[in-house]
Amino acid sequence: MPVVAALAAGTLLAAAAPAAAAAAPTTTAATTSAVTAPKGAFGPYGYGGVRLGMTAKQAKATGKIVLKSRGHCSGWDYKAHRNPRDEIGLYISARRGVAVIFAPKDVRTPRGIGTGATLRQVKKAYPGVKEEVSGWYATAPGNPKAYYYFGVNRRGKVEALALGLKNQDCVS
Repeated sequence: MPVVAALAAGTLLAAAAPAAAAAAPTTTAATTSAVTAPKGAFGPYGYGGVRLGMTAKQAKATGKIVLKSRGHCSGWDYKAHRNPRDEIGLYISARRGVAVIFAPKDVRTPRGIGTGATLRQVKKAYPGVKEEVSGWYATAPGNPKAYYYFGVNRRGKVEALALGLKNQDCVS
């Protein structure tokens, strides 16, 4: 299964990811606040009008997402960025609200990282990034409760990007 499909299905985010992201230091000088993040940037609090921690009701009220699957963690897609049938765009936890958001193609973090970026670029933009079994994780600068996941392929390029709550309970 390609990494992107597995990631979107929520099977690759390691349970250790929030712990690794919590341990990842951020530099004050390089920290980008939500106020200065480029318009449309992926994170540090959410993407496309949907914020981490929003309840399903609040997220649905934005009019930007559509339900794909029900459960303890419901699966949703952005209306503007529909995924194939077997992939999910974001997960909403019954307990924690919007828990994990997967970046649509061509979307970048406030520090300019998106699919196609090299691992070297990720390490430069996020000096505290740590490697885990399922990928690379860094605390989202400006939001200590969140982490970025960078799924890097064998060629050293980012092919999947996610933003999640460190205490999320949707993907392992």
